[in-house]
Amino acid sequence: MVPRTLPFRLTFSINGLTMASDTIGTLNYFVAPLDGSLPYRNRFNADSTMEKPARNWTQEPHDMQIEDVRGKEELYKLDNAGFQYGREAAKHTSFLNDDEIEREYYPEGIDLIKRVTGATSIVIFDHHIRRHCPGESGDNPQKLQPISSVHVDQTTASSIARVHTHLPPTEAPSLLRRRFQLINLWRPISHAAVDWPVALCDFRSVDFEKDLVPVALIYSDRESETFAVKYNPNHQWKYMKAMTPEEFVLIKCYDSIQDGSVARLTPHTGFQDPNTPEGTPLRESVELRALVFYD
Repeated sequence: MVPRTLPFRLTFSINGLTMASDTIGTLNYFVAPLDGSLPYRNRFNADSTMEKPARNWTQEPHDMQIEDVRGKEELYKLDNAGFQYGREAAKHTSFLNDDEIEREYYPEGIDLIKRVTGATSIVIFDHHIRRHCPGESGDNPQKLQPISSVHVDQTTASSIARVHTHLPPTEAPSLLRRRFQLINLWRPISHAAVDWPVALCDFRSVDFEKDLVPVALIYSDRESETFAVKYNPNHQWKYMKAMTPEEFVLIKCYDSIQDGSVARLTPHTGFQDPNTPEGTPLRESVELRALVFYD
């Protein structure tokens, strides 16, 4: 663990208004099982009766500088950094009913991702609503909390498995021969996400072979896989301070182009900004998870 440092804030002025800049966030990185076994997380036990699901690995906190990219977000794109910010209000705003979200917000998300990426077809396979409630277990599926560990949602194996799971068997083979991605569409809901914002690691600062560790997710009826992330002092972390519901970020979790010409993914995590004013409304957010296909 790196020595803790006092959080700091850089400020600058635009038209007499003081704007916040960088902050320090304590980010939780992966530490491998001491016995050398393959890391796993038992999601079968992730219910309201469990404080947290069983796992055979630990985490260590590191204080990392996190740059506020507001005003220069155009520098960061899906193909160079692995994430991309944008501004477009959602027509669906309640986010209280899963059926309504699927019926009303999914089509909005498909249209938005198509326009931003140039993709030809999108399949949204699930969504998560997170409402920060201090003291709640992060794995209670009924009360999902901001994720507090550095991670990537999918590995290569689980990304390919998603295509087979969510597309007809007659279509999957041909789709897998073309470029495809897994992209999350994330935005705050109800109010600005000052509390527990999302930090994104620029892919250009990631050592793909050394930093990423596959972790098995064990369910009652299946097994999946995500990437945990080991500490690397070279990681370059970014966020957009006080994102509003009218703003969004696309987070790349997988890209089938793996020749070094584009970003393959971006590690990400929620974090507690030490500069958050007391009494700030607790974070509420929605993320759509999408398979993104190109001709």
